[in-house]
Amino acid sequence: MKSYPIAKSRRVRSTPYTSRIENQGVTAYTVYNHMLLPAAFGSLEESCDHLKKNVQVWDVSAERQVEIFGDDAAKLVQLMTCRDLSKSKIGRCYYCPIIDENGNLVNDPVILKLAEDRWWVSIADSDVIFFAKGLASGNNFKVKIFEPSVDILAVQGPKSFDLMEKIFGKEIKELKFFGFNYYVFKGVKHLIARSGWSKQGGFEIYVENTKSGLELYDQFFELGKEFNVKAGCPNLIERIESGLLSYGNDFDNNDNPFECGFEKYVNIEADINFLGKDKLKQIQKDGIKRKLMGVQIDINKINLTKSLSIKDEKGNIIGDLRSACYSPHFKKSIGIAMINEPYCKASATGLLEIDGNSIAVKVCDLPFI
Repeated sequence: MKSYPIAKSRRVRSTPYTSRIENQGVTAYTVYNHMLLPAAFGSLEESCDHLKKNVQVWDVSAERQVEIFGDDAAKLVQLMTCRDLSKSKIGRCYYCPIIDENGNLVNDPVILKLAEDRWWVSIADSDVIFFAKGLASGNNFKVKIFEPSVDILAVQGPKSFDLMEKIFGKEIKELKFFGFNYYVFKGVKHLIARSGWSKQGGFEIYVENTKSGLELYDQFFELGKEFNVKAGCPNLIERIESGLLSYGNDFDNNDNPFECGFEKYVNIEADINFLGKDKLKQIQKDGIKRKLMGVQIDINKINLTKSLSIKDEKGNIIGDLRSACYSPHFKKSIGIAMINEPYCKASATGLLEIDGNSIAVKVCDLPFI
């Protein structure tokens, strides 16, 4: 597939770190929340292998925040998600499917509780801010909703803990998974969460002071040489192997949380009010007719730019492939697909048509690793 450069403009925002990552050899961008998101630094395979063994620094400024502040902030945040946040604690992150009036998914952000009346919704790629503003207006909630100036740096990989300790001190290692706290770098406080879009371990630094963030970015590379630090980005291979779902790729507003494996975040029996609750009750009662599953694909190279239908031997559509890549670990292509009943179970088989060839597909559970 031929690649084309992205035309930068005011509508496609650069980040404070764009010039630095371009000097470090970014080879591809995607656009995420109207902002540039690095998508590759050379070979995906080599970058994946490096991520699993070392440490990378990612510019994920495109992971924008929706700040919800005010007397009714907690009410609004709860109205948006099917996860029970009634016992949520300040200083914790919560993975929260956002649901519309039909019980379908709007987004799957991580929500940070900064105070009882102040929350950050750390969004995947969609305009959640308008969804939140519409709900607030329709319910006359006393809140302010805006996008704060926050540009996240992620430090990911097994050696991320040693690199972070070298810069922030040994107490950073005491931070629990999906917890956050404030740590000082050269006199400036930074909110740091033990989180990130990989399963290799790491941290996300919610940079509000741009000048300090740029100094911090440079410091990672100056002090990280002994840990073989490199610039990186969310890696397609590692994401699919780990079963990390991507809104807009693996699921969207046509899918519900039960189909996507989010059952444990759907608290229907809790005494809370959220949009689409009755619809989700009905979906749960009726049962789902399809489900996101892993698939193994009998091909050594695949480049997916749209969904591909998976068919049975008679040509009937049994699902659609939504993400895929070649995995060096498995020495075959793997992917994430929405598979219809009764095929959404491990060991079911199907066929993909790629470039006029029928390719065998085997359904399996997620994650792969």
